[in-house]
Amino acid sequence: MRVRLDILGDTLVSRVKLALAAGFACVAAGCSSVPALLPPSEQPLTPETVSLIGKKGMQAGAPIFVRIFKEESELEVWKMRDDGRFYHFKTYPICNWSGDLGPKIKEGDKQAPEGFYTIAQTQMNPNSKFYLAFNLGYPNAYDRAHGRTGQALMIHGKCKSAGCYAMTDALAEEIYALARDAFRSGQQSFEVHAFPFRMTQEKLDRFKKHQWYSFWKTLKEGYDFFEANRIPPAIAVCERRYVVNAVLAEPQLIDPLGRCPRFLRPNLQAFTPRPSEWKLASERLAVPGPKTRDASEVASTTRAQSVPAYASTTGSVPTLSGMPPGASALGFNP
Repeated sequence: MRVRLDILGDTLVSRVKLALAAGFACVAAGCSSVPALLPPSEQPLTPETVSLIGKKGMQAGAPIFVRIFKEESELEVWKMRDDGRFYHFKTYPICNWSGDLGPKIKEGDKQAPEGFYTIAQTQMNPNSKFYLAFNLGYPNAYDRAHGRTGQALMIHGKCKSAGCYAMTDALAEEIYALARDAFRSGQQSFEVHAFPFRMTQEKLDRFKKHQWYSFWKTLKEGYDFFEANRIPPAIAVCERRYVVNAVLAEPQLIDPLGRCPRFLRPNLQAFTPRPSEWKLASERLAVPGPKTRDASEVASTTRAQSVPAYASTTGSVPTLSGMPPGASALGFNP
């Protein structure tokens, strides 16, 4: 079902009007210069958002972590606090995403990716024609090991999608600013975990006969690890599969197509909030906004699907020219 949407406030137009008004007033008063208008990529967080960061005991530039849930059309931003664990900051509505539940397979299938991705500062695009954007890093090492193709898969504004996760401009601007400030405060990269749905066992059990059930079971391992520990798991790719909570015993390259090396599996202490912070640790703030994809429609359509012709995961492994001899799961980014 598609609904006609009025996109959340056109912040850029409002700022232009304010700047023009200030300029006219300045000219009338005989000023020598007009205040410069900051581009969208440099807009500061709103006072309300800064206040929320303070109320949650976070720093404005603290590291972030992002989770995406297709069926629910939701994007979560988590921020680290001084205990080294991540706390929920906001859940944003995804205005639009294309395709069905399931990973992206090839260029042109208009599927939004699913899997474990990482974003470096070089993947931020302040000049996107879709307002603001950052590249998910698809195809990552896992995708390449399966011969998957595609490029320029983004999280961006404009509420238009052909394989991307599209937000309204106002929400894209805030998410972009949170990432920008984290990078400028020292975070080298942040992770995006893109799931078909919230990975509870009950929801996964609906799809036991689905072609992507085994793949989703692996994604659920990453989901469960974060739920228990509030720290994103280390993830590797070898033998053409994701390995969750995989830490190398000694530094070495990992061949996504080769045998898995010996991994350590750290046994972390499960997340337990401080006695006075149980409410803070459990609260979830959901931002209002439009969604073009109805959750019940997405789920029912996915259950009824037959196996698409492009979705075969069997057969010989294609030659992957240009791929390095080793790559982390969270993304070989060309």
